[in-house]
Amino acid sequence: MEPQTETQNQSETQNNPQKKFVGAGGTPGGVGTFLIGFAMACAGGWLLTNQVTVSSQYFASGLMIPLVNYRMNEFGLSLVPFIIGIGFLFFNGKSIAGWLLTIAGLAIIIAGILMSLNIYFRPTTLFHTLVMLVLLFGGIGLVLRSLKAMPAAAKDDQKPE
Repeated sequence: MEPQTETQNQSETQNNPQKKFVGAGGTPGGVGTFLIGFAMACAGGWLLTNQVTVSSQYFASGLMIPLVNYRMNEFGLSLVPFIIGIGFLFFNGKSIAGWLLTIAGLAIIIAGILMSLNIYFRPTTLFHTLVMLVLLFGGIGLVLRSLKAMPAAAKDDQKPE
């Protein structure tokens, strides 16, 4: 048999393309690691969030008027930059000031909502807490590790002689 040239090898591979399996993150391998890590992270995240109780005070840090026993909240003032920004955007959709005011207003509203929340972690045993955290962060670690290229499985140790 005559030795094949490089162009013949390339044309044969183009005619018979083999589908190469691409794993997690577009890298070879790591699909099993990704699935196990994803399942662990989901289970740990669910168990951890299941122990959290969230309540709200609806902007309760407002100003108290003692004479009429009325509590004013600051939510209305947080809407002012947002409303002005929306007005600027209706007038001119490319207004930088309008976009800045709208985004700043949304940030103030979201910060106000988050600051009015009371978040409590319900009492649980140390073992259960450790299981939750190991599942969550171990799963995240496995998912991140699966996104790196995995080395191909070593075939038979063949040494050229």
